[in-house]
Amino acid sequence: MKNGRRIAFDYGQVRIGVAVSDQSGLIASPVATLQSRDPELVAQLNSLFVEYEPIYIVIGEPKHLSGASNPSLIAAREFGDVVRTITDAPIHFIDERMSTVSASRVLRGAGFNAKESKSKIDAMAAVAILESALERERVAGGLDE
Repeated sequence: MKNGRRIAFDYGQVRIGVAVSDQSGLIASPVATLQSRDPELVAQLNSLFVEYEPIYIVIGEPKHLSGASNPSLIAAREFGDVVRTITDAPIHFIDERMSTVSASRVLRGAGFNAKESKSKIDAMAAVAILESALERERVAGGLDE
């Protein structure tokens, strides 16, 4: 695996979960939860890219369980277009259908109740998305299908 940090986003209409890997691409950690409609969003994203210098970016694709497109998927793709305007790092989209469910389960297992989990779930969903990308990178040698 190539050395360098990877960054993942769980895009939502209200909040965007952010996770980043270590330099070796072995561990994904939650970093932040951004507000989707914050007028400073582009500046916040730019700061993340400057700080972490990702070798690639992963954005979760919120498809329906059937795999069909929906307004959330379109919004995530539009978020990807915004990200493209502020970084040259390659962007990959990864199916995130179960990331929020997985994040909820992890937080419940760690003893957080539903109210406490709400503020953490988006960043943990980004961790699940990034872990999926890292696993694909380890197994397939890359994210390209």
